[in-house]
Amino acid sequence: MVFKKKRRWHALSGQPLSEMDKRIMALENKGKLVPTRDLIKTDEQIAGIRRSGVVNTGVLDEVEKHICAGMTTLEIDKICYDYCTGHGATPACLNYEGFPKSVCTSINEVVCHGIPKEEDVLQEGDIVNVDFTTILDGYYADASRMFIIGKTTPEKEQLVRVAKECLEIGAEAAKPYCFVGDIGHAIQKHADKYHYGIVRDLCGHGVGLKFHEEPEVLHYGHRGTGMVLVPGMVFTIEPMVNMGTWQVFVDADDKYGWEVITGDELPSAQWEHTFLMTEHGVEILTR
Repeated sequence: MVFKKKRRWHALSGQPLSEMDKRIMALENKGKLVPTRDLIKTDEQIAGIRRSGVVNTGVLDEVEKHICAGMTTLEIDKICYDYCTGHGATPACLNYEGFPKSVCTSINEVVCHGIPKEEDVLQEGDIVNVDFTTILDGYYADASRMFIIGKTTPEKEQLVRVAKECLEIGAEAAKPYCFVGDIGHAIQKHADKYHYGIVRDLCGHGVGLKFHEEPEVLHYGHRGTGMVLVPGMVFTIEPMVNMGTWQVFVDADDKYGWEVITGDELPSAQWEHTFLMTEHGVEILTR
């Protein structure tokens, strides 16, 4: 018995093939991984994600106004919750698969998913990632920023800068009908110049109608691999850049099982935007 592989892309019933249909189907016929049609957002959905992105950016702007040495990460959580809910939205992280707070606050060697706590007090020289996801009218937007508390070491300053460059370089590599692997290859190439490790256990992702959608956006890899990126897709790029090894572990002292630590306990930095793929490249929907 011969089994035919199920196609991921189908033309709309009763409608002629568009140029996008033809291009995607040709790539699929060559064995490339293409998106399903539901990953291509409508104009209405994009408008909703864009509105969610405005609130999400506002949350991080509000954190930037107040973050300082002596502040607890629990205070950051309150700032985020109050701003988000005050603008008619919901924090996506709150109670997501047992995550107990509204935002992830990851300090120094914490790579991601740091849980806000009263006992986590920001100190002069810390670097901290604040990662927030907003749900507004059912639409999701996701971003994170790095903050340097006061004056830090040149090594940490460089790490934060290079992590942001990795995000920007990854975005430049994201072109319509290119591949997710093109993004990862560009990011890894830049990080390798500094002998930094790119975390492999976590990745960017599709977003918009759900918190996590296809595709997985790896931040390392090879050109021409992974899913084809098509206009109308919405996804995050969020490279986690470690000063040392790319390897990580989950903190055994975290009763929730969320906090991810660098394998050698050297610092890590991460920046994240939500992007819309257009006919001309990516548009940033969150900052």
